[in-house]
Parts: sequence; C-alpha cells; structure tokens
Amino acid sequence: MSEKEVLGKILELLVRIDKNLDHLVPKGIPMAHIQPIKGGAPSGLDVMTLLSLPEHLRTTATVLFESGPATAEEISKITKKERAVESGYLNQLVRMKHVNKYRDGRKVYFCINHDSKND
Repeated sequence: MSEKEVLGKILELLVRIDKNLDHLVPKGIPMAHIQPIKGGAPSGLDVMTLLSLPEHLRTTATVLFESGPATAEEISKITKKERAVESGYLNQLVRMKHVNKYRDGRKVYFCINHDSKND
C-alpha cells in the first residue's frame, strides 16, 4: 500500500470519527465547556466506549442517545430492525451498565446511563 493510499485511509477514518462525534457532542457547545469526567474513569457511555462497541450495539446506543428514553419498539422503528432484536441489544447494553432500564406501567423504557462508572 502506498503512502498516498495510507494517508487517504487515515483521512477517511478521521472524517467518519468527526461525523460520529457530531452525534455525541451537543451542537453549539464549544469543547472547552464540556466538563471532563472526575477521576478519569469513564461515566455512562463516553465516546471511546461507544467506538469500542460492536457495530450493532453502537447503532442501537447512538439511536438511544439521540432519541432519549425510549422503548425497544421506538428504537426498532428508527433502526428498521425487529423489536425483539433491539430489545436483545438494549438488554446487552443494560448488562454492560451503559444503559438503564425502567418500567412505566406496562412499557419498559431504556435510557443512557449517565451516572454510573464502568468498572
């Protein structure tokens, strides 16, 4: 692989990372105003954790992050996957402690876990 091809691949990856960061960082807030995590331990679902997830879980987590608290059915309508599949992915994220799960009546909602530290 030539140097030009390698640089092209690196540029392509940087553009993808930049687009992913645009989804994670609220628009209009300068990076200088985003508070670092105390103690250096990741809290909730940070960018590096999100990027380390398999593609199917990353897609589900990103949709949940953008939509806020939602049911598996609401997430499945956005991702175009079956509700049962999204429910399984969301429950995997719950077991990994990236997502919280709670019940409101008969509906089960999922939301990004912003409080707990991932050990």
